Amino acid sequence: MPNPYFRFKQFTIYQDRCAMKVTTDACLFGAWVAQHLPAAAETVLDVGAGTGLLTLMIAQAGNRSIDAIELQETDHVQAAANIAQTAWHASIRLIQGDVLAHVFDRKYDAIVSNPPFYEHDLKGGQRNRNIAHHNEGLLLSDLLDFIRGQLAEEGTFFLLLPAKRHTELIRYLETMGLHCNSCCYVQQTEKHAPFRILVSGAFRKSACREERIVIRERNEYTPEFKALLSPYYLHL
Repeated sequence: MPNPYFRFKQFTIYQDRCAMKVTTDACLFGAWVAQHLPAAAETVLDVGAGTGLLTLMIAQAGNRSIDAIELQETDHVQAAANIAQTAWHASIRLIQGDVLAHVFDRKYDAIVSNPPFYEHDLKGGQRNRNIAHHNEGLLLSDLLDFIRGQLAEEGTFFLLLPAKRHTELIRYLETMGLHCNSCCYVQQTEKHAPFRILVSGAFRKSACREERIVIRERNEYTPEFKALLSPYYLHL
């Protein structure tokens, strides 16, 4: 059974009620987003807040106004409790609802999402996990269409996806007038193929910067992983 909480340096994530637990790749994504957020990005939207992990990692990294929306009620309740215990709760607005149905009162300088990963894979028997991890909740095409409508003209979006969906993502972006400006390939070790991609993009096209992060070498976290996660991980 997963630990009911995950303690970071400046906050704690309780996760026993949530469909998706804290994962290494989600933590890496949050740290990468926080590092790459433009200084001018004053308003941020986290789509699919889950435990509130990404929201709190971004809040720790700078003084911003953050909205976070979560579809599932149990996840929303737990995210609210996690956020309430932090020093940044006043700058975070947590919304319970469907991102495709909710009427937002602003456009955002940055939109961040760790969306459902698998749209054509076999599903399990737990509906809340299927919503969080499969396409019962949010299709990638719908998410990108939402981003196109809700992102400020000079804004930036950030996505975490399986590496195998890279070609699919680029195809969708091309049809929607969005562009990938940075792509980070994540590998478990040097010997493993990339299993995740961290993507940032915008309306404005520029040469896509490519990088990679290897999580471990010789059973230790790599220097680049430590550099990203040291502001957050308790034991780094």
